Amino acid sequence: MLKRERQAFILHQVNIHNKVLSSGLSEEMKVSEDTIRRDLQELSDEGKIIKVHGGALSCSFSHVGYPSEKIYSHTHKKIIATKALSLIQDGMFILTTGGTTIMELARILPMQLKATFVSCSIPAILEYSNHPNIDVIVIGDKLSKNSKITVGGDAIAAIRQIKADICLLGVNSIDIEHGVTDSDWEVVQIKKAMIESAKKTVCLTISEKVNTVQPLRICGLHQIDILATELPPENPLLQPYVNAGIQVL
Repeated sequence: MLKRERQAFILHQVNIHNKVLSSGLSEEMKVSEDTIRRDLQELSDEGKIIKVHGGALSCSFSHVGYPSEKIYSHTHKKIIATKALSLIQDGMFILTTGGTTIMELARILPMQLKATFVSCSIPAILEYSNHPNIDVIVIGDKLSKNSKITVGGDAIAAIRQIKADICLLGVNSIDIEHGVTDSDWEVVQIKKAMIESAKKTVCLTISEKVNTVQPLRICGLHQIDILATELPPENPLLQPYVNAGIQVL
């Protein structure tokens, strides 16, 4: 694979999953990790990614309030956010993770909505704080600078004290066999706690993440109630999830 092809692949993976690991890219592309590190450095020097130890992050993590026009697949994420909004009612207690789709949801919440949003995501919390009738509960602990969310034992313990009506889960990968997966250990623990603390769990993801797998398992499909993508529910890509008993929006 030529360098241009490698770097285009890397950039696409970063855009889809927000984070990539050098080891995973090396295995997928059948090249050495040294080659991957050089590619990541070049992409970082060009301002296309953020190079971190062991991999790279999307540039969306360099801004607390990331401009909508710079969000990858922004149009699709707006569709997903609108679908998620249809599930929210006055008086609800709502757990949300971070991510750009959650940010889009936060930006379209109607001003008259009266609900309580609980989050570890600093960007999401700031967006929620702009709404006059929304109560915001901040789950605090150690801040993950990479993901801009609070993580750690105290955050997990606080989440476990909550009985939420719904958990809106930003998803990096979902697959019939492996369920919902991610690549960040601390974020995975937060998401697991949120799923356990909610009556209903909703996965929000662009269709490019469907049928993909990350190294760390969050939950099986049996723990997911609803899946929302930008695709119509009858799309063949989503049929296996319907067959698995998940409501698809």
